[in-house]
Amino acid sequence: MRAEAERRPEVRLLMTHAGVGPVVGLAYVLTIGPTERFRRGKQVASYLGLIPREHSSGGRQRLGAISKQGNTMMHTLLVEAGQTASRFDEELRRDYSRLKARKHSGLAKVMVARKLAVRMYWMLREKKAYPLRPVARMQGSPGHSVVAG
Repeated sequence: MRAEAERRPEVRLLMTHAGVGPVVGLAYVLTIGPTERFRRGKQVASYLGLIPREHSSGGRQRLGAISKQGNTMMHTLLVEAGQTASRFDEELRRDYSRLKARKHSGLAKVMVARKLAVRMYWMLREKKAYPLRPVARMQGSPGHSVVAG
């Protein structure tokens, strides 16, 4: 897997994002195919089945659980990668913590997976590595982050 991932420039590009390794990167590239198929990141999330199901009636819109349309293996890989990425990416960590406090951790994990999938799409589309941002740390305590994960 690692040799195949290293051979593909788009997978190496995705591996610049925290939490994305050779398995996730290669699976994503092979699942998504050419990025030109999608005009927006929202379409990628829909293709992967990471958007909520909608129940609408009488002008009232209710959103349910994720649609689960996409590849089950890709769901699992993105959720796992999202959990790792949220430990190293301050924005994902903040969003995860906020949603986990309001709803529950399962919903927050899927939200992080969706954000990660969309980020990866734009990385491929723009052919740009993800800019590394340092995680905020408490002064005098290098082993503990400011925001609890």
